[in-house]
Amino acid sequence: MKRRICSLVLAAVIAFSAAGCNQKGDTLNDGYYTARMSDYSHGWMEFVTICVSDGHLVSIEYNAKGPSGYLKSWDIPYMRTMGGLNGTYPNEYTRNYGAQFLEAGGDVSQVQAIAGASSSYKNFVRLADAAVGQSRAGDSSVAVVEAQS
Repeated sequence: MKRRICSLVLAAVIAFSAAGCNQKGDTLNDGYYTARMSDYSHGWMEFVTICVSDGHLVSIEYNAKGPSGYLKSWDIPYMRTMGGLNGTYPNEYTRNYGAQFLEAGGDVSQVQAIAGASSSYKNFVRLADAAVGQSRAGDSSVAVVEAQS
């Protein structure tokens, strides 16, 4: 009888512990997780892909693709135009936002906006947050983030 009670108590402790971990939801599951915007904006669809290893964020890619799959950060004419007008360009601010995010251990609230790329900053924060959410849920499907008006 004592053995049976001990087994039941142990099973209950394990069940409650597992339930507590799932509810907390702060553990990152290993793998690659992507979030993308729902629509193209000015010909580009922004996305974030994170890589998690051993429960830690190890890399991030923030970029945008055109309908052909061409990456915005590779668009040299766009870079020259935007750099001259805004003082920054996609290959610069996407890397900056990603580096800040990694340094902050995945805390989007610690990422600071860059002058000239504030719309992209807002999207980055939402996309990175969605990708981290996918990792916490262990859901490797692409999260689609609705564009804000």
